[in-house]
Amino acid sequence: MGLKSKPTNTIVTNSYKNTTTSNPYAYSKTDNSGTVSGFQNGTALQSIYNFVNNSVDSLLNEYMNPTLNSTVNQAKLNAFANTLAGQTRSNLENNIINPLSKRNMIRSSQASDLYKNLANQNASSIAGYANELLSGSQENTAKMLSNLLSYYMLGANYLTDMQNHSLKASSGIADRYSITQQQKDNSELAQNAIAAAMNIISSFI
Repeated sequence: MGLKSKPTNTIVTNSYKNTTTSNPYAYSKTDNSGTVSGFQNGTALQSIYNFVNNSVDSLLNEYMNPTLNSTVNQAKLNAFANTLAGQTRSNLENNIINPLSKRNMIRSSQASDLYKNLANQNASSIAGYANELLSGSQENTAKMLSNLLSYYMLGANYLTDMQNHSLKASSGIADRYSITQQQKDNSELAQNAIAAAMNIISSFI
């Protein structure tokens, strides 16, 4: 009785052991149904991942249609207006109105005119700043998107590393995957996560 050849359409599959790989930053679980990976709750990488997913549509719309009504532009405009109003009013009162008033050299109508002129000057300055914000809004939004997507990809790449590590540890050939190598890979994954977090932190300093 001769040997039978294996059919050409035979599919050889690996057997995967139930394996969970985790560290303080992410986890990956593998079995014969596949691999599920994710960030640990409360981590910076998870926060950035969620923020980008929830905000990218509005940021892209803001990039395509610059507006002063955006959250960033409104915050900058309000901060500029408040600072300008406080500083210019203080300068007017301390350097002009109060000294002249002490010498009885200014009437109330003249003081009112000075305040009115100040308000007009401030309105003009605010309008000029608003135009500057609008003209630079698209460039600023593009930089924000670039930074956010860069941080996002740090997390995505880290999850890919976790998944590959989990598959390697749980596959049918993992019997030759030593404990020492597992510890080494776990250490490398942790170091990669720390490096990613430090890159994010350093960009804000």
